[in-house]
Amino acid sequence: MKYYEIVIMIHPDKSDKVKNFISNYDKFIVEKQGKIHRTEDWGRRQLAYPIKKLQKAHYILMNIELNSNYINDVRKKIQFDNFVIRHLIMCTIKNNVTPSIMMNVSKEQQDKKLSSVTNRSFAS
Repeated sequence: MKYYEIVIMIHPDKSDKVKNFISNYDKFIVEKQGKIHRTEDWGRRQLAYPIKKLQKAHYILMNIELNSNYINDVRKKIQFDNFVIRHLIMCTIKNNVTPSIMMNVSKEQQDKKLSSVTNRSFAS
């Protein structure tokens, strides 16, 4: 069994169906005797450059453990999914279950937004 990190960019119009998308892939990986160690929904983010005439995409990160015989099945499933704009599958040396930098950054941004809103409401 090898460890893989998968980043998937989903069409922004399909953001409301992300939970179903994730559960579908979770089931598929478990059917292939794999394990899901971490799944993060990074949300909708601005793209650095347009992809298929889109300016935004919904990002998902998955860390899985899977037999190398089945990774091509996962790759094909992702490639032929109409929701997916782009994806990246990387083989990693060790399992990573700690929250990613993107999750830490988004929490900090939420805290800043919350503090700015509360500061404005008390300043009035």
